[in-house]
Amino acid sequence: MDFEKKLSRLEEIVMKMEGGDLTLEDSLKFFEEGVKLSRECNTQLAQAEQKVKLLLSVDANGKAETEDFQIKE
Repeated sequence: MDFEKKLSRLEEIVMKMEGGDLTLEDSLKFFEEGVKLSRECNTQLAQAEQKVKLLLSVDANGKAETEDFQIKE
């Protein structure tokens, strides 16, 4: 699932939970799904930010420096 779909699903979950009409069991399921989606979105944003930083790096002569992006875990 791409970032935009994850974010849209996360917004749906928040709206359902704010409605207050869910059972405890459903609330827990939505909460777990929301936490998972939130973490995945944060990871994708961090990766995108790192790519932008790598692509914007410029050496002393004004030449762009690039390197392959790798996630450090």
